[in-house]
Amino acid sequence: MNKKKIQIWLPLIFSLTLIIGMYLGYKMRDNMPGKSFFFTEKRRPVQEIMDLIMNRYVDEVQMNTLADTAIEAMLSKLDPHSVFIPAQELQQVNEDLVGKFFGIGIEFNIFDDTLHVINVLKDGPGFKAGLLTGDQFLKVDYSLVAGNKTNADVFRKLLRGERGTKVTITYLRNLTKKQITITRDAIPLSSIDASYMMTKEIGYIRLNKFSAITYREFMESLEALKKTGLQKLILDLRGNGGGILDEAVEIADEFLEGDKLITYTEGKHIEKKEYRCRRNGQFEKGTLIVLADEGTASASEILIGALQDWDRATIIGRRTFGKGLVQEQFDLSDKSALRLTIARYYTPIGRSIQRPYTQGEKAYYDEISNRSFSTETKITDSVNNKAEKVYKTKGGKIVHSKGGISPDYFIAIDTSGFTKNTALIYNKDIISDFAYRFYLQNKAQLQSFKTPHDFILGYTFTERNWNQFTQLAAKDSINITLISAKEKTDLTNRIKPSIARQLWRNEGFFEVLNNSDNAVKKALELLNK
Repeated sequence: MNKKKIQIWLPLIFSLTLIIGMYLGYKMRDNMPGKSFFFTEKRRPVQEIMDLIMNRYVDEVQMNTLADTAIEAMLSKLDPHSVFIPAQELQQVNEDLVGKFFGIGIEFNIFDDTLHVINVLKDGPGFKAGLLTGDQFLKVDYSLVAGNKTNADVFRKLLRGERGTKVTITYLRNLTKKQITITRDAIPLSSIDASYMMTKEIGYIRLNKFSAITYREFMESLEALKKTGLQKLILDLRGNGGGILDEAVEIADEFLEGDKLITYTEGKHIEKKEYRCRRNGQFEKGTLIVLADEGTASASEILIGALQDWDRATIIGRRTFGKGLVQEQFDLSDKSALRLTIARYYTPIGRSIQRPYTQGEKAYYDEISNRSFSTETKITDSVNNKAEKVYKTKGGKIVHSKGGISPDYFIAIDTSGFTKNTALIYNKDIISDFAYRFYLQNKAQLQSFKTPHDFILGYTFTERNWNQFTQLAAKDSINITLISAKEKTDLTNRIKPSIARQLWRNEGFFEVLNNSDNAVKKALELLNK
């Protein structure tokens, strides 16, 4: 019986396999060489099968959905970073790379099934229209959005739109219903989370991605810090998943002198291309420390790899993600896109740091999460010594290929005493909820602090505040009254930065968080020697 079932399904399975090649070739005909392979006078079986399914199949078939699924199945046999981007997702993906979108300029969160304005972008459309932190949206145009389980994605679609278009917001402020009309405008997606001087000589810059505006933003931050006495720099790339390769190359050029090689790329259909320094950089001599972790990937690894190979920076943290593949995005006829791996990149001394992916996409990404439970993230961060080749930097330091870039100083993940209830606090975003409510209730006191540094020195999170936090958690059925002293300290060290974010957005959050960050402490220790 089972064999008969398999025989019945074999033709359909074979048909779907054939559909893949035809449909991908059709979508890519304007972007890819060799298009005549797919379009000849003789009809191929792939096209015939698509026509038969469309015209003769027993049930109605969504051909676009079928073809999209087939494409994704085919790409899953390549590498984890070659991906098909459906048309409905492409705009958001491109916005992140371009570094802006069009909207009203607010940060929001959803509490009690209602959108709450968490922050208003200064001089943005919402700011000019008079929106304030604490406003609660009832309607967006004619759509009722409060109390009907509207999710964040729906809110984004309602609030974003073409530049110059208008949206009418009905909202609640201090129990009073109000209404305003806002004209949408460009909202920057900044690559810089924080940039400030930690001491008279030591500066800190945190980059969250490499978009089309990252190099410009980085230079503005670097030049501002230099004007205030910058001599030593901490560049924080933790959690930076990469982006545009050229932007990482431009930043590397600011740290490396002469015409040093930064990286090179090469693929079966792509000739070797070198990226070298082209100008005098703005920070070629100052002491440089780079922070990295398992979330540091792609363009970030290009930058770190160049700095490590030339012995230009000290790396602190944990082994990086291990992505050494270069993608190019091809726009397809139905406004979807294919992001296809076309080459590998190599560090200046010839290392490819790409992790193996032969076991499939799930195993590939599971390797990252599994690091949290392995001894590697608690004791050591070296790549397996069985790596296929050992390299030496220009200064003679031994480094390995494959599997990411290992730091010079390892900072372990501290999971000791991390209980289930503490995990729920993070998973349910209780800290952000509390910080927002706490800010609204104590606005006058908190606004007396003029800078994050003043806040660090002058604000104390009291036992009474802690009790308020435990009460909020209890409303979500989370009991943290009996957690360890260490867990309480760790949570408090996250609550204070979240309160600071209400005052100074990400800049305030990271400046306060860094005060208790072990990797930052290690960097300061080395820089102060």
